[in-house]
Amino acid sequence: MTEREKMLAGLPYNGMDPDLLAERYRARALILRMDALVPEDEAARRAALEALLGGIGAGTMVMPGFRCDYGSNIRIGAASYVNFNCVFLDCAPITLGDHCQVAPAVQIYTATHPLEAAPRRAGIESAHPVTVGNNVWLGGGCIVLPGVTIGDDTVVGAGAVVNRDLPSGVLAVGNPARVVRKLA
Repeated sequence: MTEREKMLAGLPYNGMDPDLLAERYRARALILRMDALVPEDEAARRAALEALLGGIGAGTMVMPGFRCDYGSNIRIGAASYVNFNCVFLDCAPITLGDHCQVAPAVQIYTATHPLEAAPRRAGIESAHPVTVGNNVWLGGGCIVLPGVTIGDDTVVGAGAVVNRDLPSGVLAVGNPARVVRKLA
């Protein structure tokens, strides 16, 4: 298996693999191009997003300051909004549903590293997908950790750290995020 195939399969892989580095450089170049666009040039911004991301639905907007590893592993549904300065580390797939609201400075991580120092020094890491359902609101500065699924219609409070799955239709807050109530 290639390092990319291992990465996408959730197996340990070498993050410094030359092919993976080249893909990350490609993503950075597209992000720099997007950040340099004048705000009124929505068509050029959309074209850059379509080149960067694995999929983006109609009417979805991603504001400047967006950062990611590859981009190609990110799929965002229709009519979603990703606010300023969000970081999506997409070593595994990141999927956001339709009508999602992602507040400023939200971080979604799929990458994780070994606890032992020797494999970390060797550049070994692994990744686990993150899935966010439809109509989800991720509050400002929240962090979603590798392997998490967030159900439809859920709200995650500002600053929360989501380290386990959240069901549909709940409000979750805190560090670690915990469900505080069911939503109507």
